Amino acid sequence: MDLELRHLKTIRAIADAGSLTRAATALGLAQPALSAQLKRIERALGGMLFERGRDGVRATALGDLVLERARVVLPAVCELQEEAVRFARDGADGYRLGGTHGPLLGGLVDRLARTEPEAAVTTYTSWSERDIARAVGAGRLDFALLGVCGESSPFDADRLTWTEVARDPVYVMLRTGHPLACRAELELAELAGEAWTDVPGDGCFGDCFAAACVRAGFTPARVYETDTASCVHLVQVGRAVGLCRASFPATPGLVTRPLAGAPLVWRHLLGWHPDGRAAGRAPAVLRHTRDAHTEALARSAWHSPGDGPVAARDDRHDRALARGLVF
Repeated sequence: MDLELRHLKTIRAIADAGSLTRAATALGLAQPALSAQLKRIERALGGMLFERGRDGVRATALGDLVLERARVVLPAVCELQEEAVRFARDGADGYRLGGTHGPLLGGLVDRLARTEPEAAVTTYTSWSERDIARAVGAGRLDFALLGVCGESSPFDADRLTWTEVARDPVYVMLRTGHPLACRAELELAELAGEAWTDVPGDGCFGDCFAAACVRAGFTPARVYETDTASCVHLVQVGRAVGLCRASFPATPGLVTRPLAGAPLVWRHLLGWHPDGRAAGRAPAVLRHTRDAHTEALARSAWHSPGDGPVAARDDRHDRALARGLVF
């Protein structure tokens, strides 16, 4: 049997797990199947790689040698694959965009379609900012359009180039008949008795929201994490109040209101690989994305008909600008 990369991955998985049972679970194999595979690998390498004991497995001297080489070979092969993907696609036309929920991805697609109608534009969406960043790092996407809470660092900050597109204060969504809907601005503490709804993600926003609530003197009674449409529905029927950005589009049956002091801020970021095929087009894409954000603000709920006097809406916008939260 010739040694293959998958065999090295198996050996590393066993060493990392410390037992065949845990390694089998991580690899999605039955434990007897993994044991049989390990025996075949050991025969190919000429000796035992692990000593079995009641507490798990421990690498032998031969196992340590193989693991040392595997920890060099596997990352090198992964890097080679990523570089090959980028190289193979260097001459390809079009844009491969990745993003999470929100209006900016659609706005960017629209602007690219308007300015470069012959260019192919493909999109990939995920709740996971980590997955999108990894796809850009691996060359499967050209640009990542996502957000982070406050001053948090984006994923893969050491490998990718990230540029801030804009900052939005986080707003609260209320049904139009809510007792506080007529107010121009709300204190977070005034919502202490409410259930909340928000979209999921793998960043720190949930922790930051919980911390802001504690500073306001309460703990949220319930938080529903679900898709955007479900969040809107829960707010419209009065089941919860929601969290959104200032650029959230106007929606029938609800209003959005800023929170006094802007206790939560969302930073929109555009990321790309500095050696990727699209790095040279990043300034143009960044400009389009910022324009898309401006257009989203113009369509947002604080500009919606029936949302209070125009002067009040403009005043809220001016205060946000003064705090450096929107540009």
